[in-house]
Amino acid sequence: MAKGHRSQIKRERNAVKDTRPSAKLSYARVSVQKACFVLDAIRGKSVEEALAIVMYNPRYASSLLEKLIKSAAANAENNNGMDPSKLYIEECYANKGPTMKRIHPRAQGRAYRIEKRMSHITVILNER
Repeated sequence: MAKGHRSQIKRERNAVKDTRPSAKLSYARVSVQKACFVLDAIRGKSVEEALAIVMYNPRYASSLLEKLIKSAAANAENNNGMDPSKLYIEECYANKGPTMKRIHPRAQGRAYRIEKRMSHITVILNER
């Protein structure tokens, strides 16, 4: 257990800022499980290699990740002054977002629930 008051612990935790270049896509209309198939394929790869993998991947999440990787690389180059050829994907993960509940009518007046899941996808880069 951490020592100190809860507000002091939060203040110390928030004082440490992460300076790695990143990009986040919130409320992506793809489930976490489906996004993770593509994320596992690009984790740890260089940006050029990851873009090549994503470009030829048939999954829907790969089109979202292509834009996200390009955005994170542009952030690294413009905001942090990093060399684009040395960048690699250090972290990439998908967190659960809100779920839209929809109704599908069934026989004899019943209704089945359909859950349309969303996710928050984050890509963090670093230099080799």
